[in-house]
Formats: sequence, C-alpha cells, structure tokens
Amino acid sequence: MGGSAASKLRKLSFYLDPVLIAQLLLPTTILFLFLVAPLLLVAYVAGQYSIFDVLSDPTYFSLRPRGQPVLILRTSFRGREVTIIKVVGVSFGAVINSLINAVIVTAGATVLGVAVAFVFARYEFPGKTVLRILATMPLLLTPFINVFVIRKLFDWRDGIISWFVCDVLGLPLRLGVDSIAGVAVAQIMTFFPLVYLNVYSSMVNIDPSLEEQAENLGAKGFRLFRTVTLPLSLPGLAAGSALVFIFSLEDVAAPIVFNEKRFISYQVFSKFIEATTGQLSPVAAILALILLLLALTIFASIRRYVMLRQYAMLSRGGRWKPRMRKLSAKGLLAIYLVLAPLLVFLAFPQLGVIIYAFSERWTGPLPQGFTLKNLWSIVEDPLVSRAVINSLTYSLSALALIILLGISASYVIARARVPGVDLLDLLVTSPVAIPGLVIAVGYFYFFTTFFRGTPLDPIVSGPSLLLVLAYSVRRLPFTARAVFAGLQQVHIALEEASLNLGAGRLRTLVNIVIPLISLNLLSGALVSFVYCMSETSTSITLGGLGGVGESHQAPITFIMLDYLNRVGGPHIVASLGVLLISLQLLVITLVNVVFKQRYAYVGV
Repeated sequence: MGGSAASKLRKLSFYLDPVLIAQLLLPTTILFLFLVAPLLLVAYVAGQYSIFDVLSDPTYFSLRPRGQPVLILRTSFRGREVTIIKVVGVSFGAVINSLINAVIVTAGATVLGVAVAFVFARYEFPGKTVLRILATMPLLLTPFINVFVIRKLFDWRDGIISWFVCDVLGLPLRLGVDSIAGVAVAQIMTFFPLVYLNVYSSMVNIDPSLEEQAENLGAKGFRLFRTVTLPLSLPGLAAGSALVFIFSLEDVAAPIVFNEKRFISYQVFSKFIEATTGQLSPVAAILALILLLLALTIFASIRRYVMLRQYAMLSRGGRWKPRMRKLSAKGLLAIYLVLAPLLVFLAFPQLGVIIYAFSERWTGPLPQGFTLKNLWSIVEDPLVSRAVINSLTYSLSALALIILLGISASYVIARARVPGVDLLDLLVTSPVAIPGLVIAVGYFYFFTTFFRGTPLDPIVSGPSLLLVLAYSVRRLPFTARAVFAGLQQVHIALEEASLNLGAGRLRTLVNIVIPLISLNLLSGALVSFVYCMSETSTSITLGGLGGVGESHQAPITFIMLDYLNRVGGPHIVASLGVLLISLQLLVITLVNVVFKQRYAYVGV
C-alpha cells in the first residue's frame, strides 16, 4: 500500500509542475471570484429576507388566474365592421407566468425542432441547403429589434397577418397576439433552432444499422421514428429542450418589447432602473435566486451532454454515413408547400430587421421607401457610435482574458490527471446555463459591497470593468470548448517527446501545443467575440448604471433598448441589428469555410 501511495504521489508530482499549477489556479481563482462569489452573495442577500413575503404577493405568485386568454370584440375599425380576436394569455403572477411560459415555449420549440431535424437528417431534396440556412437564421442575435418585428407581425391593427386576413382576403377579422402570449410566440420562434441543431446532431450520429435492423423486424414509418430514431436522439433532445427552458426563463428582450411586466426577468430588470442610487431592492436578489435555482436544476439534468469532454467526443462526428432517402412527389410537395413557408415565416424576424434598416418608414403593415440614412446613423449619431466603440473595447478586452482562461482551463482538464478536474470542468461550462440577470445582480451586490469607492464600483466609476469581467465569464465556454476539442486531436506523445528532450511545460505549450490547436483557438475566440458584442442581460442592467450621455459607457445592446421607443429609433436599432448580423455571418464564414471548424451557436 505504501508503494502504491508513493507511485500515486510521483505521478501527481509529474502532472503538477509549476506551469500546470498556475494553469489550474488561474481559471479556478477567476471563476470563483467573478462567478461563484457573486452568486453566493445573491443567495446570502436573498436569505436575509423571507421568500414567502415575495411569494405571498400576487404580483409574483397567484393560484387564481387573472384576465382572459383570448379577447374577442366586434367593433367598427377604419370604417368597417370587424371582429377583433386577440390572444393575450392569463396571469398567475411573475413566478408562475415564467414557469408556465417556459414549459409552453419548450414544448413548442421541441415539436418544431424535432420535426425539422428529422426531415433534414433523413431526406435529400433540392433546396435543402437553403432551408437549413433559414432554419438557423433565428439564432442570429439581433437583441430587441427581432422581437419588435415579431410584435409588428402579430399586431391586430397593422400587423402583416391581420392585414393579409382582413385587407387581402377580405375577411372581417383582425387577428393579433400580444402580452403574455406574444412573449411565448416570440420565444418559440427564436429558440426552436436550439432543439433542431442538437437533435439533428444526434440523429446524424445514429448507427444506420440500428434503424435497418428495426425495419427488417417490421418497424416502419412513424413506428420506426417513435421506437428507434427518437429514443436514440434523446441526448440531443434533452440538451436542446433544457437550454430552451433556461433561455426562456432568463429572456428579458421579449417581455420588454411586449411591455409585459409579469415575468421574473422583467421584474429583475426593472429593479436596476432604481439601482443608480446605489441601492438594489432585495426583491431582485430573491427573484434572481429563484431563477438561479431553476436554471441549475435543469442544467444538472443535462450536465453530461454539455461538459467539455462530452462536447469533444460529439464534435468528432460519427463513423458512418447517415441514412438519407429520396422524397416522393408527395413528400416534395409537403416540403415546398408546408416546411419551406414555415421556415421563411420563422426566419422573418431576422429578415424583417434587414428590411427595417433599409426602409424610410414602416408605420403600416408593409415598409415604405429605401434609404441608407439609418445605417449612416451608426457613425453620425454620437451616442450610437460611442456604444459601438464601447462594445468593441469591452469585447476585445474580455477576449484577451477568455483566451488566457480558455487555454489554461482546457489544457488542465485535458491533460492533468489530478483530483478536482471535474469541478473545474463544471465551473467552465456552467455559465452557459446561468442566467445573465443573476450574474448582473450578483455583480452589483459584490462590487458595491466589497469594492465601494474603487474603480470596480459601478456607481462611482461606471460599469465598464464589470462588463469586461461579465463578458469574460459568460462567453468563456465557447473558447474553452473549441480549445478542448483541439487538444483531444493532438496526441499527448508529442508533448511528452518535447518534455523528454528538455523543453519545459511552458515552452512545450507555446511552441508545440498552441500552434497545433491554433485554428480551434481562433474559431472559439471569434465565436466568443460575437457573443460578447451581442450580450444582452448584463449589458442592459449593469451597462445602464452610468447613464447615457456624451461620454457614456453603455454597450450596443443598451443603446438598442434605449432607442427602441424614440421617434425613428427602431430604424437605427435595426441598423445596429444589421451590423451584428453582418459580424456573425462573417465569423460563421471564417469558422466553417476558412478554418473548417464547427461554429458553436449559443447553447449548441
């Protein structure tokens, strides 16, 4: 036993050289200080007050529904007798509303995502590439303005759907979706690709012989899908659906645009409006804690599918060619008459953002005129141009820290055989599931308590340093995943040979390892940069603490929110959306086409 212990100690001392110890301590310390500690402080502040006082308030919790799910009114509108049908939903208070909404959104996104994934994973047909692009378009991040377009789409007065039914088809109906129901519809349209991409990845990695054997035993059609294909796709389905549930809970853009205050996310956001005085209501901590507990519960159920080691295994792809079938004439009709129009409709918010940016006005159901003035406003308007510069500065600064942490953490997880590595893996991947609003609340309490009067106090010095740290922590998983996948493809014998020839760990890392994983590192860094630029939750909460003035510190997304309700503001917001779309498309092209890597959509 003594010899065994001595052998383990020698093996441990081999792995824990000074460089590896530094690589272990750096991400662990940073993540503990700027992720774990703020979250613990949220729990501490919430614990100082009774959660039952909040839950007893019908604003947050009620078992008695308020309102009518559907409003029907027959009236005269613009000189014509019409029936107005507006779906709005009922309210059970912010907490229950958020849960019910997340369940509905997850169910709707799951049905859409699984159906689309199955068609793309099992059938070949002309135009498939175009439809696959349309299916992923909702994941192009255009904060607030895409939901603004969705609201315009479903507006009963001048919405495109209502206009088509009443004015084009001539039916005396005005149809609309608003309020709580509008939030659900917007989130389903935005988040369904998370399920589609995860399920598609699972389906193309299914061994074709399993389905072939089932067919030989008589299972065909829907029975084959129900008993073989779907069960084998459950890892992707579980991961995608769980992420949709988490993102629905923390989404603040849809409630803000629909002016629906009866959600947890809106309630937490609204408390930050009062926080410029230096005080944040303890209700924000309690609601943030509820969000955190719900998110961590769901994350625990999918942890095995999103850890770095599991991600690296999936990223290598299958060992076989996926099953593909040719569609019959009826199948092609279903694709072009049902699926294609559906995907165009689901991609319309992003397409509408582009239309909005180049239109002179869009007051009715259809846009009017063409102009480049809105795009020029990005440069001409000092508040907007300042926000762009701020976001670039914060994102690039965060990226430097992300690269350092991503290389250090991924290398330790991939190479070190020491106790506690799995905990570091969990710390690195958990920000994918931790709501940004919770991090924002934690940062406010943490930095105004322990760093009061210092450059890290957002009330005294503004939010710039906090935003850099928040971006670094929240977008670290994208770079860490890419680096870890690259390390899995580099044989450890190359490093051992370098070490045996006298090169130290640091020299081996710099001269051998990093050059071999450079494409993975660059791809992951670019993806992290894109998501830093379009970060919403922390940007509109912490980013607004310094106010909006000539030399403000607010990032792009805060200005997008601020301009949304200004006269002519939505066109400028749409122009910023086009800027973000262009940046994302550029990065997608570089990662997929130039670097031949996998572009990691948020949550995928």
